[in-house]
Amino acid sequence: MKDKISGYRKMLGFTQKDMANEFHISTQAYWQKENGRISFSDKEKIIFRDLLRRIFPGITVDEIFFNY
Repeated sequence: MKDKISGYRKMLGFTQKDMANEFHISTQAYWQKENGRISFSDKEKIIFRDLLRRIFPGITVDEIFFNY
């Protein structure tokens, strides 16, 4: 999942610092989330989904954060 999340972030043109700012957390905390050390909160998953909907209008939280 780590590569999937970082890939989506890069598609947005965001750095880890940019994402941390969107989530109102430290860059280190975001790095831990992106690398699977701690989980994204439900609120953060929604923020991520909403950012991605600029590129992928129908994308869901499940598609981003869960493997099928």
